[in-house]
Amino acid sequence: MGFERACLCCFLLKMETLEGKQAIATEAREDEHSMQKAKISLPVEIIEDILSRIPVKSILRFKSVSKPWLSLISTPSFHKLHSTVAPRTTALFFSAYDSSTNTSYFFSGARDGGSVANLIKLDNTVLELYAEHLNGLVCFTSRTYCCRTLDSYVLNPCTHKFFKLPRPPVIEAMNTCYLFGFDELSNEHKVLYFHVESIKPTTIEVMIFSMSTYSWRKINVDLPVSMSRARWGYVTRLSVCVNSTIHLMLKRPLKILAFNLTTEKFSIFNIPLEAAPETQGTFEYRYKRSGCFIKINGLLSVACYDPMGQNLHIWILQDYQNRVWVRETITFPPNSQIRYGGGGPYPYDSISMDEIIFSPTVLSENLISVPIYNMKTRCFKSIELTLGHQFLSPKLVHVSQIKCYVESLIPLQH
Repeated sequence: MGFERACLCCFLLKMETLEGKQAIATEAREDEHSMQKAKISLPVEIIEDILSRIPVKSILRFKSVSKPWLSLISTPSFHKLHSTVAPRTTALFFSAYDSSTNTSYFFSGARDGGSVANLIKLDNTVLELYAEHLNGLVCFTSRTYCCRTLDSYVLNPCTHKFFKLPRPPVIEAMNTCYLFGFDELSNEHKVLYFHVESIKPTTIEVMIFSMSTYSWRKINVDLPVSMSRARWGYVTRLSVCVNSTIHLMLKRPLKILAFNLTTEKFSIFNIPLEAAPETQGTFEYRYKRSGCFIKINGLLSVACYDPMGQNLHIWILQDYQNRVWVRETITFPPNSQIRYGGGGPYPYDSISMDEIIFSPTVLSENLISVPIYNMKTRCFKSIELTLGHQFLSPKLVHVSQIKCYVESLIPLQH
């Protein structure tokens, strides 16, 4: 059995070193025929065990080996096994908005730069695209010119498959948002939708879309705080899911509103006072911008920019249960090229425990630069991503929402 396992491993290694899909398919058929001729018969369990330890991009190519392999790789049980034992490969996902054509583009690329893959594009959109990534899937919202209502999409950047969520049974054009979360207990992705009435800011309508059933479900919840539009505007951009809980940043004063996807209950807790001064009329408050959420190494964090010292303070919630926050400070070098947005040079995401992504810059028709800060070395570096699509007016293109996602085989309904 050890010899047979070695044969299969060599076969997979061969496929990895081939160039071109046609060459891969041809070699696969020849090797499969050779293996059959040699009367090497492996139990399905052995094949499944070996394939489950191979990166996603390789698995997608191995679907062309044979119908039995395609059938095996497509099963939910294999997806679950693969997500458990396979190496966690990460990549970048980002969007670009072309205001000259009112078109939004979505790309994926390697962490170390290089050419990117075109995923999807949305025509006739406005610049309201806020994305959140969780366990291999990305959820984002868009608004079209012809309709003021938000639409929500879920995308698997690795498989290039996406799904547009059906609109909730009761939907309003204003005071609504979609938030993305992952319930660790049920092991499923969920989208939280809520609408707050303008006249009664304590009246909230909440619905949950389950990615396992592809359906909406209304829930009855009590809101622990008033939710006027001024407090939670653009919360899709300011939400982070940690510990099966979606966190929203409320304003005036700054608070954290948390919704637990397992218990389906709201709660509220404070942001560190140093990150959110309570006295809004002070000189300090006017020059210390209210921050944004970021997830670092799976931990909820709040970033707050202080322009007086050109510092970005990041408060990391190290102990979630006891609400213990630890501060990290990033000092920007003189004449820093980090782009500003939302009151300061705020980070977009973290690649790993040590690296934080900042807002990218369009360099030319098909080239963008992404600044990355290493928290361990306390130094900046930049990677360059080459777009396959050339924009006619680069100055009118805004690149945003750059995220780091984990590659996965999670299927999506069409």
